[in-house]
Amino acid sequence: MKLIIKYNGKMLSNDILLAEEFMSRLIGLMFKDKIEGADGLMIDPCRSIHTFFMKYSIDVVFISQKNSVVKIIRDLKPWRLTWIYWRATKTLELPAGNLPQDLKVGDQLEVISV
Repeated sequence: MKLIIKYNGKMLSNDILLAEEFMSRLIGLMFKDKIEGADGLMIDPCRSIHTFFMKYSIDVVFISQKNSVVKIIRDLKPWRLTWIYWRATKTLELPAGNLPQDLKVGDQLEVISV
């Protein structure tokens, strides 16, 4: 399944893959040279991530059940681990540098299934 994500009336991405099954959540972006077939990956459910076995840096957005931004981590390098964000229920991962600079904690995201 793919998602469209908007915020503040702007398009964040119109091509996000959704990982909600066990294997797709487990593997995520590991071992890949780049995100293939999409702009990014939404992992649901997810409150913490790691970048072990990744080959590139990512921008990460932790999102609440009501789709508000809980935490933003920009340029997370490979072989790192994040804290657990208890208010988050899902995580958006984009290649580093692709997250708009004006996106901030508290912003409301509009997540649309395509």
